[in-house]
Amino acid sequence: MLRFYAARIWRSTIIKYVILLSTLSAALYMLYTPALLQRGTPAVNINNRQRAVWLDQANTIPTEEYSALLKARFKRPSAWPNYMSSKWRATQSQQKELNMVIREALINGKDGCCNSDGDRQTTQERRERISAAVKYAWEAYRRDALGYDEFRPLSHSGTNMTQQGIGYFVADVLDTLWLAGLQKEYAEARRFLVDHVTYNQTGSVSLFETTIRVLGGLLSAFHLSGESDTQLLHLADELGTRLAYSFETDSGIPPETALLQHQKHVYAYQSSTAEISTLQLEFRYLAKLTGKRRYRKYVDKIMDVVLKAPKWDGLVPIYFNAVTRRFTGDTIRLGSRGDSYYEYLLKQWLQTSQTEPRFREEYDTAMEGVKKYLAAVSPNQNLTFIGELLSPNNANPEFSPKMDHLVCFLSGNLALGATQGRSLAEMSPLELSASNREDLVLARELAETCVRMYFDTASGLAPEIAYFRWTNPATGVEKPFDANTQLVKPNGDILVHASDRHNLLRPETVESLFILWRITGEAKWRDYGWQIFEAFEQWARLPDGHGYSNLLDVTVVPPQHADKMETFFVSETLKYLYLLFSDSSTVPLSRYVFNTEAHPLPHFTWNK
Repeated sequence: MLRFYAARIWRSTIIKYVILLSTLSAALYMLYTPALLQRGTPAVNINNRQRAVWLDQANTIPTEEYSALLKARFKRPSAWPNYMSSKWRATQSQQKELNMVIREALINGKDGCCNSDGDRQTTQERRERISAAVKYAWEAYRRDALGYDEFRPLSHSGTNMTQQGIGYFVADVLDTLWLAGLQKEYAEARRFLVDHVTYNQTGSVSLFETTIRVLGGLLSAFHLSGESDTQLLHLADELGTRLAYSFETDSGIPPETALLQHQKHVYAYQSSTAEISTLQLEFRYLAKLTGKRRYRKYVDKIMDVVLKAPKWDGLVPIYFNAVTRRFTGDTIRLGSRGDSYYEYLLKQWLQTSQTEPRFREEYDTAMEGVKKYLAAVSPNQNLTFIGELLSPNNANPEFSPKMDHLVCFLSGNLALGATQGRSLAEMSPLELSASNREDLVLARELAETCVRMYFDTASGLAPEIAYFRWTNPATGVEKPFDANTQLVKPNGDILVHASDRHNLLRPETVESLFILWRITGEAKWRDYGWQIFEAFEQWARLPDGHGYSNLLDVTVVPPQHADKMETFFVSETLKYLYLLFSDSSTVPLSRYVFNTEAHPLPHFTWNK
C-alpha cells in the first residue's frame, strides 16, 4: 500500500515537472524574440566629456557645405530645359530647429524624453491598447473568415485569390501577432499555415502583393522563431519557387501576374515600376536562408536592367517596358506604382550591411531629383509636400500638387537614409553631412504635412489622396481650386476631391512616425501616433467583435463603413503603432530593414 501511494506521488511529481518544463519551454520560445531582435546592438556608452563635445558640435550649421550642395544641385543642367524647378531647400530656421532636436537627443539619451515613471506607465498602457486592437482584429477574422485571403467584416465573410487560397491574410499578420505578444493567436495562425496551405495549385496571383505580404510574412516569422521553424521556411521556399517562374522572361523583367504552375514561356510587356523593383529584399533573404543563388540572381537581374535605363535626375515614370527595357508612362510620382522603387533602393543597400554602394548611389541621385523637381510648400499653412510631374517626355512637364497618402512613407525613408537607422542620441552631429541634415529636415517637415492630412479632416483620419494649394513659381499665379467642395479646413491648404475621400487604414504616416521617434526621440511623434490610433478606434472599429473596416468619406462624421479590412491594417498599421510605443531595442533600425509590408528582415552579408 505504501508502495502504491509512493508510486502515485512519484508519477504526480513527474507529471508536474513535465507540465512545468513544457510551460517554460513555450515561454522561452516566445521570450527568445527580444534577445534575437536585440543581438548585435550593444548600447553606445557616451561619457560626459564626449557628450559635451557632441553638444557643442550640435550648435553648428554647416552653412558653407550646404551652400555648395545647393549650388551644385541647381548648377546641373535641368532634365527639362523649359521647366522651372521648385528650388526647395532647408531654411535657416529649420536648420536651427534640427540642431535643437539633436541637442535634446544628446541630453536625454535614447528614449530619454519618456523615462519617468509616469511616461513609462502611459507608454505601456498605450502599447497594451494597441495589442488589444490587434487581438480584436484577429479574432474577428478567425471567427468569420479563417483561411480566406481577404476579410469582409460587414458581411462576416471572406474571399480567396485562388480556388484554395494562399494564406494571404494569415501569413501577412503572423509576425504582428508575435511582436504584440499574442502567443495563442500566433500559434493558431501558424498552425493553419503549416497544416492547410500549399502552393502546389493552379491559379494566378499578383507577383508583387504575394511577395511582399505572404513571402515577406513567412520569412519574417521564420526569423522571429530564432530561424528554427523549418516548416515556415519550407512554405516560403515552396512559394518562392513558384513565384520565380515569372522571372523566366527574355529580359528578366517579370509580368505583374504570377502563375503558380510552371509555364513553358513567360512573357512580359509593360509592368509597374514599383512592382518589379519591390521583390528584392524578400528573394535576396530567401536566397541567403536556403543557399539557392537563383533567387538572388533573378531579382538582381531586374535591378541590372532597371538601373541601366535612362532617368531624369534619378526620377522615373511609373511603368517599365520589358521589351525596350526603358521606363514608360506619362507620370512621375512617389505614390502608387512608383513609391517602393525609391524605398527599396535604400533598403537593398541597408539589407546587405551597406556593401552594395550602387543602390545607395542611385537612391541619393533620386532624392536630389525629388528635392529639385517635386518638393513644394503650400502658401498658408507652409505644408511641405511632394507633388507629381505629368508628361515628363515633354520639354516642359506639368507639376501637379497632388500627393497620395502612400507618399508619406518618404518621411521615414529619408530619416532612415540620413542616419542608417541610428539614434541621434548615439552619434556625433558631425557624422551628419549637409545632405543628411537636409534629408532630416525634409523628413520632419513632410511628416508634419502627413499628420495634417489626418488632423484637418472632420474624422481625424486622412483621405487616400490630397491636393495642395500651390502657386506656380514661373507665373506667380495660384492653381485654381473649388473652396466649397475641396477645402477640408477654412483658410487651409489641403484639398480633397470627392473620389479621394476614402480611407483604407493605411500605414505610411504611422510608419514614418515610428522611424522618426526612433531616430530623433521627439515625444511629439508618439503623441501624433496615439491621436491617429484613437481616431481609428473611434471610427473604423466595428461593434460586437467584428473587427475594423475601411471608411468611405473621412470628411464627414460619422464616416460610413466599407466591407473590407485590409491585411495591411494589422500587418503594418497596427504593427508600426505597437512598435512606436515599444522600447527602441525591439527590432532596432540599425540591424533590421522593414520590407514595404512592414515585415522586419535582418541585415546580413553574402559572405557570412
